[in-house]
Amino acid sequence: MSAITSFGGAGATPKIPSSGELSIIPEPRLIYKPGHCLDLPRLYNMGLFGVPEPADGTSGHEDFVMEGRSPHARIGVRFVSTVVLGKMERVGAMIKFGPGNLRIPKFEKPVYAVAGGLTDYRKKYPEKNTCQLCTEALRMAVEENDLKVDPEKFRRMVNWVVYSQFADHFGDQLLAAAKVHDYLGFDPLGNIEVKTGGATGGSSVLAAAQAIASGYANCVPVVGWERMDEVTTKVGNSYIASAACKDFESELGWMYAAYYALMAQRYQYENSVPHETLAKIACKNRLYAYYSPFSQNPGKYTVEDVLKNEIVSDPLTFLECCVMSVGAAVLILADEETAYKLTDKPVRIKGIGGGTHTLRTADRRHMPILLLPNEDEKTYKEYFTHKRTDWPGFSSFLAARMAAYLAYNMAGIKDPVEDFDVLETHDAFSISDVQTYEDIGLRPYGRGREFIESGDAYFEGRLPTNLSGGLIGTMHAVGATGIFQLVEVLWQLQGKYDKYHGDPKMWTRYGKKKPADWKSLQVKNPKRGCAISHAGTGSHVTCTILEKA
Repeated sequence: MSAITSFGGAGATPKIPSSGELSIIPEPRLIYKPGHCLDLPRLYNMGLFGVPEPADGTSGHEDFVMEGRSPHARIGVRFVSTVVLGKMERVGAMIKFGPGNLRIPKFEKPVYAVAGGLTDYRKKYPEKNTCQLCTEALRMAVEENDLKVDPEKFRRMVNWVVYSQFADHFGDQLLAAAKVHDYLGFDPLGNIEVKTGGATGGSSVLAAAQAIASGYANCVPVVGWERMDEVTTKVGNSYIASAACKDFESELGWMYAAYYALMAQRYQYENSVPHETLAKIACKNRLYAYYSPFSQNPGKYTVEDVLKNEIVSDPLTFLECCVMSVGAAVLILADEETAYKLTDKPVRIKGIGGGTHTLRTADRRHMPILLLPNEDEKTYKEYFTHKRTDWPGFSSFLAARMAAYLAYNMAGIKDPVEDFDVLETHDAFSISDVQTYEDIGLRPYGRGREFIESGDAYFEGRLPTNLSGGLIGTMHAVGATGIFQLVEVLWQLQGKYDKYHGDPKMWTRYGKKKPADWKSLQVKNPKRGCAISHAGTGSHVTCTILEKA
């Protein structure tokens, strides 16, 4: 039997389980899966893990576990692995949720979205600094949303502020939120700044909603921005790529398109999805951006245009990738009493959920599919009999499924395609969009292509998606993105799409001319909408459901 040498870790005792089952351990114990790569010196220096050593100095072929204790570990997972000629291979691993893990959230008090404001989004914005952009977005929210109070009275109603910025690197300013907070006139009120990668905007809204639902605050602006024009595109890409695991993944090109290109190849292989399907998503979202005065990269393209465009990372072309943007967004949340003091058209946050998964994609472990309300065991009876051997694997996002599971059950959603009237997804790349279709239950896993190919995703389809133009066509000023999505959903539910997208003065404000063939994308009589805010390769995701009050 392989000997196990234990280093530090409060004297953890190695155990040899009888099966490959993976289980939640109630005490704070961290047990490492020796997966595809194992950085033994790093683990040794952390003082957490034991190192397997063949007893006879030759090849070993025995089951073992490595255990350790860490004050940072709250949930432990037990693995059984095999050592063969010094190589570590996973034998079996299965995550099982405990009853508390799947508890459905509930608000002690209702939470409402009252108003939203945006800037336009550009590759470069040298004429306005970050504080000016945030002020511009806040002024739109307060002064141009038909609120029943003047700006000064609104300022005196605020009692907490949440700020959203992805990376200090871009603006080279630590505590940038403090600077913006002062500039907006909110000192000495308390505030927090949230950072969860690309999901920062959605997580900030979640934090603000929690403050209101608990009674801690009753009027909370959520202010997000990103300043991505003070470095070169190459440097900017390297900053963004740092939101992947720098120990293992960032070296793969220092560019997120490279990470998602690998996912695209795997997803296409597993599900027999042609590149033309992904190209349709890019065409749709850039077309919808064409009707928005806020958009950075709008355009009318054909599938052939997308396929023949310059490759960024095979198979993804430039037109299938999101933009790097400068801009800001603001969403104002309030409790019920305050909401109706501010507006006659508040929109309720009916459900909101957050999920996470490992930063390093290769560490994602097989588990049973977490079923949404519109699925049952029969849905996936034959799913693992084809090219797909595990879930979530390399082509699905457990964090998105977890966020949707919590939000859907909180809001009473039974079938998202039928229950939602408008949807905003985090289309950082065409492939991430079709992956998300499955993760949030628009189609079962393996059949995401049907959502776009059926026409359901288009304006006047069953569930119009990314009418804002999304990240591919309109913006990805990362700290503002999740907020921008919810502002667009809010405006749809309030029937204000035309006010903000169709007014020629709005186009003139941003130095643009309203297209002669402009088209209204206002959904008819929408009651409920949803937005997905997504980070990295699925490390953090939020799902927020808004419902007309």
